[in-house]
Amino acid sequence: MTNPPPAPEPAAAAETPEGSAPAPGTGSEGGSEAVTATTTTAEGTAPDGGGQVPGPRRVGEPRRPTLRSDLRASWPDGLVALLITAAVFVLLYIRIRNKTSSTVTVMPFMADAGGFWMYFLSQAFGWSALLWAWGTVILGLMLSGPRPGRLPLSGPRLERLHRTTSLNTMALIAAHALLFAAELVRHDTASWNSAVATAFVEAFVPGGYDSGTGRIAIPVGQAALYLAIPLGLLFYVRHRIGPKTWRVLHRCVIVVYVLSVWHTLLYGTNVWYDGWFRTSVWLLQIPIAALLLLRLLRPARRSEKLPGRPGETAKARTGWALRLGGRLAVVAIVVALVAVVASGRDGGRSVPPADTSSTHNHD
Repeated sequence: MTNPPPAPEPAAAAETPEGSAPAPGTGSEGGSEAVTATTTTAEGTAPDGGGQVPGPRRVGEPRRPTLRSDLRASWPDGLVALLITAAVFVLLYIRIRNKTSSTVTVMPFMADAGGFWMYFLSQAFGWSALLWAWGTVILGLMLSGPRPGRLPLSGPRLERLHRTTSLNTMALIAAHALLFAAELVRHDTASWNSAVATAFVEAFVPGGYDSGTGRIAIPVGQAALYLAIPLGLLFYVRHRIGPKTWRVLHRCVIVVYVLSVWHTLLYGTNVWYDGWFRTSVWLLQIPIAALLLLRLLRPARRSEKLPGRPGETAKARTGWALRLGGRLAVVAIVVALVAVVASGRDGGRSVPPADTSSTHNHD
C-alpha cells in the first residue's frame, strides 16, 4: 500500500444551539452553555428555562420542528455548501499542480494532483465543514445571547437557518471522512476486501492510524465526528428526554468545535507551517470567544446569571465558583487568541530553509 494521506483535514463539527445539530461554540460555566438558552415559543417553554415538557400543540400554534421538515428546508444552504466546496477543491487542485501548496512540502509524493484528486476533494469537504461549523456556532451564540438591534432575519428564521446549517455541517463531515477512506482504498494494492477493512480501521477506528502526528490528530477528528452527530440529532427528541436533560447534554457540544479546530491546526497539511493562513484560523476563533463571553456575562435565562456573591449553601457556593471560573476562563481564552494573532506565534512548524515548494516564508 502506498503511503496514505494524512488524517482527514479538519473534521469539522456541527453544533446545535436551539437548532438541530451541535453548535460548537456553545459555552457555559466552564465553556458549554452558550447556545442552549433560548427556547422557541413553539415548544411552549418559558424564556427562563422552566424545564416543562411541552404539552400537546393547540390549534393555530406553530408545529414543532422535525428532522424531516428541516431536511427539506436545508437544500438551499446545502447547495451553497457544495458550491463553496467545489471552489475550495479547484483552489487546492491548482495549488498542488503548481506546487505552491504546503501539502506538497509535507508529502512530496502528492504533487501528482490527478493521482490524489479524491484526497484533495476530501480536504475541500473538510474545510467547508469547518466553515459551516463556524457559522453555525456564530448563529447559535447570536440566538442564545444578547442580539444586535438590527438583524437581516427574524429570530425564527435565524433559528431555522441555524438548524439547516447544522444538518449540512454533519453531511459535510460525513463526506469528508468517507472520501478520505475511499482514497485509502484507491491506493491500496491489496484485495478489495482487505483494502476496505484497512481503510475503515485507519479512517474510523481510534488508534487505527498509527503514523506520525496522525496518532493524535486522527483520533481527535474522530472524536469530533462521533460526538457531533448524536449530540446534534438529540434536538429532535428533546421533548422525549426532557428539556433539562437535553440542555445538560447540549452543553457538551462545545467540545465538538474545539476538537475540530484542534485537529485542523494539528494535522491540516494546508496549515502545517506557520504563516498567514494558519494565523487566520486562529483569528476566526476570536469572534466566537467574544460572543461566548458576552453570552456568559448576559445570559438569557435568569437562573444562569452570576449573583454578586455566593449563596449560603455549599451547593450554591460551588455553582457560583464554577460560573465565575467559566467566565474567567473565557476571558483568558480571548486574551490568548488576541496574543497569538498579534504576535504571529501560532504554533506552526518552521519550513526547512532548503524547501522551495511552499509559498510560506522560510526561516
